[in-house]
Amino acid sequence: MRENNEAKKQDLLIGRNAVAEAIRSGRQIDTLFVLRGENNGAAGNIAAVCREKGVTVKQVDRKKLDYMCGKENHQGVAAFVAAHEYADLDDIFSLAEERNEKPFIIVCDEMEDPHNLGAVIRTAELAGAHGVIIPKRRSASLSYAVGKTSAGALEYVPVCRVANLPATIDLLKEKGCWIYGADMGGEDCRTLDFDGAVALVIGSEGKGLGRLVREKCDFIVSLKQKGKLNSLNASVAAGILMYEIMYQRDKG
Repeated sequence: MRENNEAKKQDLLIGRNAVAEAIRSGRQIDTLFVLRGENNGAAGNIAAVCREKGVTVKQVDRKKLDYMCGKENHQGVAAFVAAHEYADLDDIFSLAEERNEKPFIIVCDEMEDPHNLGAVIRTAELAGAHGVIIPKRRSASLSYAVGKTSAGALEYVPVCRVANLPATIDLLKEKGCWIYGADMGGEDCRTLDFDGAVALVIGSEGKGLGRLVREKCDFIVSLKQKGKLNSLNASVAAGILMYEIMYQRDKG
């Protein structure tokens, strides 16, 4: 609980003035929380500006907002800010071009645990990936907890946040990427060729890949298992697959 409170203090802005000034200064807002029914006045204007900027706006009841903000006077408004600026998809491909490498991209499908997302970003940096893509909704964002778990990797790995993950996968295909989805019942990762432009899709902790995302994948890839449990932690599985891809690409 102490770590959770620390994270909240680090990336939660409370009150109309604090949120409005952050928006005016150009600071990236992850998610805006507005008291349900506050559609007019200062709170309504803040929500409207955030929607125009593509920020996720959530209406919540007073009990939840009070709990999030502790004893602070929230005035019906609070916002999580990003621990690091989000990148554009073009930034990821530009980094691959700068390194004279074929794109190697990690796509996280509704990964909601910030520690898992932070661990994925950290491993992506170590394995030489050019960027990470996350969806705007039903996903952990670049919170303080993600930044802390990434151990500084956010400074080197572009993270792109998109509104529509299936549509983004289509765009990756147009740019020449082969889409590999990590899920049960797929091909052994050691038998596949990862030498080309690769986008590795990692599913959520509980549900795995979503149906639409799974259907978009060119290949479903799995890890060999000997134990009795049916799956690995999402970030652990992602790490093993990223290193398999790195080893193959180094050999090539």
